[in-house]
Amino acid sequence: MPELSRFLGIVIAMYYRDHGPPHFHAIYGDFEATVNIMTGELSGILPNRALAHVQEWRRRHLEELLSAWSLAQIQRPPPKIGALESF
Repeated sequence: MPELSRFLGIVIAMYYRDHGPPHFHAIYGDFEATVNIMTGELSGILPNRALAHVQEWRRRHLEELLSAWSLAQIQRPPPKIGALESF
């Protein structure tokens, strides 16, 4: 599972050839959730503060995430995406 970004203790990753809709995985400690790239809809559990950071990061990197999803679907490594604190 390629790691796309890491910030504030949160790891953002994407599986190769994962099922649709386009999404990524957010892991924070013992918590994990999948996040729909387009809508931000969540499946799983993240603490509220971590979820707010993940959603802000998703909004800032929407186009990069869609590109990473396309690459992962054809089993090509997606590029790293900047961390939230780099803004």
